[in-house]
Amino acid sequence: MRNIKLVIEYDGKEFNGWQKQPNKLNIQGTIERAIETITKEKVDLMASGRTDAGVHALGQVANFKTNSNIPIDKFAIAINSNLKKSIIIKSAEEVDEKFHSRLSCKKKTYRYIINNSKYGTAIYRNLETCIKEKLDIKKMKEAVKYFEGEHDFKAFKASGTSSKSSVRTIYKAEVIEKENDRIYVELTGNGFLYNMVRIIVGTLVEVGIGKIQPEDIKKIIESKDRKNAGKTLPPQGLYLLRVEYGDVP
Repeated sequence: MRNIKLVIEYDGKEFNGWQKQPNKLNIQGTIERAIETITKEKVDLMASGRTDAGVHALGQVANFKTNSNIPIDKFAIAINSNLKKSIIIKSAEEVDEKFHSRLSCKKKTYRYIINNSKYGTAIYRNLETCIKEKLDIKKMKEAVKYFEGEHDFKAFKASGTSSKSSVRTIYKAEVIEKENDRIYVELTGNGFLYNMVRIIVGTLVEVGIGKIQPEDIKKIIESKDRKNAGKTLPPQGLYLLRVEYGDVP
């Protein structure tokens, strides 16, 4: 039995998230069917984590077991030939049988893209979130650093979170000013709660418009109260950027 690791890019706009659900278009089921077409086997595709409806990925990782003898350098091409254009297998490699895309994961990085222009965008409306009120990026950069380190992120999780513990470690948190009025918020951590990134960025937006001061972030974290944090921003600005399996610094 071979264990195949895939790196996957997808546009989440038309999908009801990663996870298989009856009668709803989902990414996991779509890829599993493509794999079955080429291997003639039903497979269980395990991802590093689920992404919600409308969320995108540039570097999702998943793995599956197979008895197929398809050469590894042909796997990505073969799967892609049976996929919708909104999903691409970027690479495929054979890995140790003990590798598990979720359980072996050490770090994940998410990116949230804000369009801070006055009129927004028609073409990229499903790939970023428009905040028309001018944001104070300097204050947002100051505020984001309070998220670094190990904290109880209870104030930044949505209801319905199944995780028993809300303690997570953020290794790196950045607000990056890009050209054409774009702002990237990038967070690297050992794991993220349900809607945690979207709530963190929503809180940073409130810093940017002056509703919250940068130093208030520490108090919000310590309060462990969801009501003190900002709004949950829409899914279309969120990307799973990369998943890492090496040593943690």
